[in-house]
Amino acid sequence: MTPPEVVTGPAELLPSEAEQAQVHRRTLTVVVVSQILGGAGLAAGISVGALLAQDMLGSPGLSGLPTGLFTLGSALAAYAVGRSTQRLGRRLGLAYGFLAGGLGAFGVVLAAVADNVPFLFLSLFVYGSGTATNLQARYAGTDLAPEHRRGFGTSMAMVATTVGAVAGPNLIEPMGRVADTLGVPALAGPFILSGVAYSAAGVVLFAFLRPDPYLMAKRIAAAGYAAAGGSGPARVPTIGAGAWVGATVMILTQLVMVAVMTMTPVHMRAHGHDLGAVGVVIGAHIAAMWLPSPLTGVLIDKLGRTPMVLAAGVTLLAAGVVGAVAPGDSLGLLIVALSLLGLGWNLGLITGTTLVVDATVPQNRARTQGTIDVLVALAGAGGGVSSGLVLAASSYQALALGGGLLALALVPVLLWARVHHAVRA
Repeated sequence: MTPPEVVTGPAELLPSEAEQAQVHRRTLTVVVVSQILGGAGLAAGISVGALLAQDMLGSPGLSGLPTGLFTLGSALAAYAVGRSTQRLGRRLGLAYGFLAGGLGAFGVVLAAVADNVPFLFLSLFVYGSGTATNLQARYAGTDLAPEHRRGFGTSMAMVATTVGAVAGPNLIEPMGRVADTLGVPALAGPFILSGVAYSAAGVVLFAFLRPDPYLMAKRIAAAGYAAAGGSGPARVPTIGAGAWVGATVMILTQLVMVAVMTMTPVHMRAHGHDLGAVGVVIGAHIAAMWLPSPLTGVLIDKLGRTPMVLAAGVTLLAAGVVGAVAPGDSLGLLIVALSLLGLGWNLGLITGTTLVVDATVPQNRARTQGTIDVLVALAGAGGGVSSGLVLAASSYQALALGGGLLALALVPVLLWARVHHAVRA
């Protein structure tokens, strides 16, 4: 067992509890601002990425490739952000991740103008950095949060994404008109917004996330070890089983959500819905992904982790059933299905995140978070790529129902973990 890193300064220079609370509040404020911007950035790929690829490739069977590509890119970025955070802190890792995402978004615009498919794929891969960073930012809300407020800390970092993420899909048509004015294909218009939003989020974090909450948390943990005479920390710095349970929860919910969400715009356009209707449905979906976060965080802290994981599985099943029975021309039922899909993802992601934080300590937390988010991103990439193949080979109804049934795997995973590893309820 490796002990926490050695404290290099006197204990009296460590922040008091009041100072820690002040930094925590400041951190949440900065993260909220960056997440509003980041939410607008991620909306473009979700809303029109599949449609843009379908137009450029001429095949609905390959329309899941954009989601797969930027999700693969997010996997690499999640690993890089996690490793850099472990060494350099949250500020630099998150700032550089968002700036890379902005660069990728502008690359998508250039690829659409040039009708260059290989460059489109490369740009979508880089664009995924913004998606990964947007998710990694949620951990900043837990760095200095008390143990009984970790669910709330995660949720506050996520809820701010709602503003930008909901506004983004509803700006599809206006940004399309802007793109037309600039001589850019209309479907690439939202990526102009993404490039600006992601870049601005990176600048905000780089300029204002000071002092760095993760580095402060590491210093505090190291001081606790030193105060114990170096004989053993209050919490052993090893990764508990709960981290992998949390990872499983996030992987399954991400896989189901991405697969169904990616093909919804393609399914809608095949049934005569215009881009405005697609924006409404995806906007409702993204609202349900992020807006319930404060309530989700409170329920996790009050009711415990187990009930909320079960709620995630049941909600995703309900989303799959509604999506399967909804007629293709029913805008209302598609809104209900995608809203339930977003809510199930919200419950799973925040609860899974909290389980990971419970099972780690500052000395191994960022590295573990980055590794787990790689697996989550890869699950999303698999869901995005396979969803187009399933749609082409079968139907949207089969895809939706299959996703809902897959979410039920959360139940045996959770029961096994509680019986064999005494994971915190």
